Amino acid sequence: MAVLLSLLAPTAPATAPAADARPAFASVNYVVAVDESASLAQRDMEAEKAAAARIALGDVSSSSQVTVFGFAAAESSDQRALDPVCPKTTLDAAGRASIGRCVAKLRGRKKSEGTGTDFPSAIRQAVHELSTGTDPSVPRVLFLLTDGEMDVSGSPQYGDPAHREAEGERQLERELKNAAAQNVQIWPLGFGPKPDKAQLDRMAAGGYQKGCVELPSARPRADKVSGAKDVGPTLEKIFAAAHCLRYQPGPSGRPPSTLEIGISPLATVGSIVVDKGDPAVTVTYLDPNGHPVPTSGKYRASEFELAGAGDAVEALRITDPVPGVWKVKVEAPEGHRSLPVGVSVLWQGELRGAITMNPPSPQAGEETTVTLRLQTREGYEIKDPRDYAGLRVSGRLTGDGFAPLELRLADDGKAPDDRKSDGSFTGTVRVPKSADGALKVSGTLTASGLAADTRSESGQIAPGTLTVTTALTLADADVHPGARFTGTLAVHNTGDTPHTLRLSVADLASGLLSVEPAEIELKPGDSGTRTVTVEVAPAAVFGDRLGDDGLRLGGTVTVVDTTDEDRTLVRSPLSVRVTPEPGAWDAFWDAYWGAFLGAVLLIALVAAVALAWSRLRRARRDPHGLVLRLVSEAGDVLGEHTAGHGQRQWYGFAVVEAHRDPRIERRNNGPYAVRRSPEGGAVLRTRGGGTARLPAGGRVPLTDTLSLSLGEETRAAKTRRTRPGKGGTGRSGRTTGPTPPPAEGGASSPYETYL
Repeated sequence: MAVLLSLLAPTAPATAPAADARPAFASVNYVVAVDESASLAQRDMEAEKAAAARIALGDVSSSSQVTVFGFAAAESSDQRALDPVCPKTTLDAAGRASIGRCVAKLRGRKKSEGTGTDFPSAIRQAVHELSTGTDPSVPRVLFLLTDGEMDVSGSPQYGDPAHREAEGERQLERELKNAAAQNVQIWPLGFGPKPDKAQLDRMAAGGYQKGCVELPSARPRADKVSGAKDVGPTLEKIFAAAHCLRYQPGPSGRPPSTLEIGISPLATVGSIVVDKGDPAVTVTYLDPNGHPVPTSGKYRASEFELAGAGDAVEALRITDPVPGVWKVKVEAPEGHRSLPVGVSVLWQGELRGAITMNPPSPQAGEETTVTLRLQTREGYEIKDPRDYAGLRVSGRLTGDGFAPLELRLADDGKAPDDRKSDGSFTGTVRVPKSADGALKVSGTLTASGLAADTRSESGQIAPGTLTVTTALTLADADVHPGARFTGTLAVHNTGDTPHTLRLSVADLASGLLSVEPAEIELKPGDSGTRTVTVEVAPAAVFGDRLGDDGLRLGGTVTVVDTTDEDRTLVRSPLSVRVTPEPGAWDAFWDAYWGAFLGAVLLIALVAAVALAWSRLRRARRDPHGLVLRLVSEAGDVLGEHTAGHGQRQWYGFAVVEAHRDPRIERRNNGPYAVRRSPEGGAVLRTRGGGTARLPAGGRVPLTDTLSLSLGEETRAAKTRRTRPGKGGTGRSGRTTGPTPPPAEGGASSPYETYL
């Protein structure tokens, strides 16, 4: 039997408040009901047993409880529909050890034991187990492993044979309603060659519909297993959805090999699941910094526990994992290397937001811009959209003198949002003219697998004119630990009393960034600038989380006028990328890179001159930039076309709709082709007709009524150049065809200058 997942409530790091470390759910109570009826083949029964073991041994905390039973149908008085194999078990270390043994008792029913499929009895028993003696606030989940084919035709408890099917449907509907009333979610998993998807969907929809979060991804749904190899991935997906976990599949490979899998910076607790296929496979885990980690106990800031080491599937639970790419090194003795090894990650985490209003103290009737930036609980910025996939963001403005206003916050790159999918959600709202006094803007983040978070920022309606105004100029920085960088704060005090400004860094774990001075005293009439210095914490504070690639901090610099009832004057987002100090080689490179670069540039210059001379020779015949004109018998210009790069210096074309709307279009194998002449002008080649000189001021005939001439702009070195992928234009600016990329022998870019 295999292990799916072992997750315990995470421990908070020293830099985060203890409340920040609470998981989305401390525990989950669940029942695994396994179909033992005759409609399932033996191989499907074995797949069900493996799935039951994965579920039963997968816990989100040591206080979760699980019950496992098989079911078929009671078709005589000495038979029973249910087959209890694992009583309600608390999944601490001892409980997990016992579950693997009792799940092995599941088996396919013999004819003498009753081989039908009694769904009403199975659901009734599961609801009883989940609702008796349990905390109603703990999620209740039923995993129903079956082919979805109900058969109570041989069960006397459903009445006479002619009405048993209808009675079974009636009782099933009743038990589904009871499950919904008792807050029991039903997650069916279909087995067999053709599981009844409609029946499975019906049972999923009939139970309790509110998942661990109010998102469609957490709503119970049915799924099916297409084969033995599909059990693990399918089960992990539905297990993650039912328990509000994030599931990330990884690569596979035969041992010996090293497989890589990423763990999000949002993860507070996660498990690397390794499907070994063969229990003889051994696994070594390396963190993103290349350090081998233990399979039990603490290592640096993380805690580890391995389950299933001697089974075909094992899982390394990690509390407070180092984010980044982990390496899973798999090895096996000779004779045990034929099966592929797969790796995946399930994790649970927390997403935080940092919200700002600009201006932070708006006037009544003024528009303010609200930005909600995504962060980890420590304040590290989140930029990868995969980390917050499925996120729902909502906002609201409340205050004195007006009804609450809903606020749309989007990360779509449309104004006022600066950039799409960068982890910053922005919107605007106009403060009602009736507003008077306090303001508060709030943003709520909701995502499956991530603890919901609501952030708010308070402000005040500004009077007609503020006595003290400020403007902060502080650019984003790319620095090493312990570094300092500066900006300026413009200050103006138009009043006749002194004011004290307080500066601080918010929305970030304490000690990572600090700002100086902490206070600024403004005298009456004071106007000017002050230097503001931000200091980054030393490397020891960041520990392993800094990594080789560094990390990005997302704080907010706040300036408050303590003299004016703590009115917020500035809330300015600050992004700081912190990278490790360079090693000896990096320092050497930094010191001598100039000399090395100079030598490289000299070599490159010589090569460039040689290349330019070669291109110059080709450019003398390259048709790129030639302006081709169609001219009528009367001498009227009917259209122009700008030639692109040719094939072996020849640009092929054809004249289309010569008698109605004549125009030139590129044809690589067209009846005509042109190239430049070293003596000036061009050379026209006609299929089957030889070549002819086309001087800059002359014409050559193409048809009985049309001639070809060159426009004034006949060299690519002139100011106008053809944009990549565009052709020339005919009359009224009509596009006459795209210019493809340069062919072999042509120049490499349509922007090159030819001398």
